[in-house]
Amino acid sequence: YIMLYWKKLKVKVHNKGGKMKKYPVKVLGFGDNVVDKYTHIHTMYPGGNCVNFAVYSSMIGVERSAYMGYFGNDSEAEHVIQTLEKIPIEIYKCSQLNGENGCAKVSIENGERIFLGSNLGGIRGKTEFELDRFDLQYIAGFDLVHSGNYSFMERQIPKIQNLGVPVSFDFSDCSTESYKKEMCAVVDYAFLSCGGRSLKEAEEETRALVSYGAKLAVATRGSEPCVAYDGKSFYYQEPKKIENVRDTMGAGDSFITAFLVHYISDKKAGQANIGKALDMASQFAAQICLLEGAFGYGKKYQ
Repeated sequence: YIMLYWKKLKVKVHNKGGKMKKYPVKVLGFGDNVVDKYTHIHTMYPGGNCVNFAVYSSMIGVERSAYMGYFGNDSEAEHVIQTLEKIPIEIYKCSQLNGENGCAKVSIENGERIFLGSNLGGIRGKTEFELDRFDLQYIAGFDLVHSGNYSFMERQIPKIQNLGVPVSFDFSDCSTESYKKEMCAVVDYAFLSCGGRSLKEAEEETRALVSYGAKLAVATRGSEPCVAYDGKSFYYQEPKKIENVRDTMGAGDSFITAFLVHYISDKKAGQANIGKALDMASQFAAQICLLEGAFGYGKKYQ
């Protein structure tokens, strides 16, 4: 079961003996980091799909969790860097550039996040990332690399695929069909958000992603059942109900993370189980909704 210690903002996953369970998985979040500025309370929280993936993996208890990407050199970047060092997340293959860090403006209404705009990744969105031979040697030591459509890493993903390291990719809810076709040709696990869409539409979306080349596709649907497709069968999962929701920021990212950690861990043991991974993902995502921001660590800003 999952226990959250709010003051320390840690999630501990226990086995039946009560001890912290460790998952023999090494993961890398490759791409975006941002601060989410909550305008109604003048507080900024670290986040971004790939940073969230690294942090949530650490919360669950993986063997090794890292983040790789560009930071700006402003106070927003410093807050993200200091938070990742504190958790800690491995970040020594990151680079810091002269410019704004990625930043999004957000408000909360009835526990639901409302995006008000962003600076499109800041300096990260203006500077192309280039993996060199030493970066690739580093990446080869991981069991899974996760990226997404806000990461600006599209040209680098084929290099990772050529290493033989599995890649997961979040298409969010705004990717074009041509983009999906292009990226599914070089990723193993595809995720997308189908909030507000019917179950049939979600099934069609996952079937399409697999036909484009992904080995497995998962579509989340907010408070409605999600669907996964592996090229042979569909799998479904009801979201776990939870009271006193504080913030849905990070719900989708935490679902993706928990699914991948459990699925990859079981797959390494020769016991891959999509249904089990979906159930564990739903449990973890529900608990994350009790935190403020994606995973806490709020800081006041002017």
